[in-house]
Amino acid sequence: MRRREFLALLGGATAVWPLAARAQQPEPMRRIGVLMAMPEADPAAKELLSEFTQGLAELGWTAGGKMRMDVRWASDNVDLMRKFVMELVAYNPT
Repeated sequence: MRRREFLALLGGATAVWPLAARAQQPEPMRRIGVLMAMPEADPAAKELLSEFTQGLAELGWTAGGKMRMDVRWASDNVDLMRKFVMELVAYNPT
């Protein structure tokens, strides 16, 4: 192999290497905050959360996979809702 061909090949590999390294980066973990204004023991509330989780799974979003879901149950307690809102926002959901 001639010197020019070798240098051209080396230069091309060097230009492609950063693109290949960037392509191998895993997708970042997404964080979803869910605030339920119902009691945790309410069967209808659990069904709503289950349907939401199933809908996410159909889109390829599963807990432990692409996302983490933080669920807070505030019932009808406004003060608890405020506390949980501040907590969930502090987690910086994306």
